[in-house]
Amino acid sequence: MDEGLRNVAELLRRTAALRGDDVAFVDAPTGTSTTWAQLDSVVDHLAAGLRRHGLVEGDRVALLLGNRIEFVATYFAVLRAGLVAVPISTAYTQYEVADLLERSGTRLVVADESSEAVARAAAPGEVVVVGDPSYDALVRLGTRADAQAELVPEQATDPEATAVLLFTSGSSGPSKGAMLSHRALLANVAQLQSLEVPALTGDDVVLLVLPMFHVYALNAVLAVAVAEGARCVLVPRFSADDALAAIATYGVTNVPAAPPVFVAWAARPDLGEALAGVRTLVSGAAPLAPAVFAEFAARAGQPLWEGYGLTEAAPVVSSTMVGRRAKPGCVGSPLPGVEVRLIDEVGEDVDPEDPGEIVVRGANLFSGYWPDGVDGPDADGWYATGDVAFRDDDGDLHIVDRRRDLVLVNGFNVYPYEVETVIASHPAVAEVAVVGVPDERTGEAVVAHVVPIAGSGLTAGDVLEVCRRRLARFKCPSTVEIVASLPHTATGKIAKARLREGRA
Repeated sequence: MDEGLRNVAELLRRTAALRGDDVAFVDAPTGTSTTWAQLDSVVDHLAAGLRRHGLVEGDRVALLLGNRIEFVATYFAVLRAGLVAVPISTAYTQYEVADLLERSGTRLVVADESSEAVARAAAPGEVVVVGDPSYDALVRLGTRADAQAELVPEQATDPEATAVLLFTSGSSGPSKGAMLSHRALLANVAQLQSLEVPALTGDDVVLLVLPMFHVYALNAVLAVAVAEGARCVLVPRFSADDALAAIATYGVTNVPAAPPVFVAWAARPDLGEALAGVRTLVSGAAPLAPAVFAEFAARAGQPLWEGYGLTEAAPVVSSTMVGRRAKPGCVGSPLPGVEVRLIDEVGEDVDPEDPGEIVVRGANLFSGYWPDGVDGPDADGWYATGDVAFRDDDGDLHIVDRRRDLVLVNGFNVYPYEVETVIASHPAVAEVAVVGVPDERTGEAVVAHVVPIAGSGLTAGDVLEVCRRRLARFKCPSTVEIVASLPHTATGKIAKARLREGRA
């Protein structure tokens, strides 16, 4: 990749100049396609329209959109206009969306029809809806010659400017907005492209079934595909049969996905035939059970590559594709340009094969948390991830634990503090602790341990009802245990390790 790029949207500009008439994106359900030149033109108009609409450099624009071409166009337009994209899960409730909009100071929300009601209920400001005249008007506004003339050239972008604000972490408090600069996002794209055998090339047809509001899809798949000029097949939601049908229909050669996809496919006796045209299968966003890894690889007749990353690293840190060693339970070696150390409690490097906390250094790291850039990389550029790993004899990493309480359900972050806050809002709850437990289907499951106020008659159903009203479905506990008391440490903190071990 050209080291002179300063704005992520330049990836699209360059590819459109080189491959303008090639098909860039296909909507799987309808078969509707968009060329690189068509997409770049819409992005130009939308970017100018956003600026003419009154948004200024650094303003935040929330994207409450599913996997559709308008997500791609809006995302790159926001960046081309010098604004900040705030992708938000379409599974979130109005309470969750309202919280993120308020804390990010979002000026404008772009939603689709399925998210319109949530967006309008949550947004304190303006909402533009895809398929509605409001979105078309924004595009038309940018077609005017005076609007195009006012658009600041991408090369004038400060690469350290925040491009994307993604809310993450927050296991012991509210979620925090990771500030990802153009520099960080472009660096991770370049690092992925520099693999000896890249995961994705311009000859690929990519199944984009991962939700694009997730950093894995947003940068490790979408941005790399745009940089390479690979065709993307957009799948709005995952269905095992529909996804395999899309692979066959559109000649998909590259499938980056999360563990639930491979779990759903692993038992299919026709898997090898269904994936015969696919050259690369990558699992990320959450750990894949070794048993599923082995069964899938055996049925597919080809390796399944895994990796490790986090939002703060934009996101990929390591991959088994680096050493071309696909091993169950392994996340490989650091990407070119990424440094990893494993340290003990006092910050010293651990002995070989001993577990230690992963600390990362590289140009792909974030700038800190919104709004002040706090708690980012240290003065020497290192960022402590909170994840614990060991290196095997090949030097590859194996994740063994997380020091944070984060729970990963189907690859999506669930923060115990957030679930606990919702449950604690019930007037009959005296105390609550939420933990994650292993689950063969989803990777991890959310379990809530709830102490009721004496004599209240609180039931598990009562707890689930308040969760379903306030939380996205994947955040809701799969199990609610009504208990007489919770274990505590000597300092009064809830001993969650004992809950996980079932020794409460």
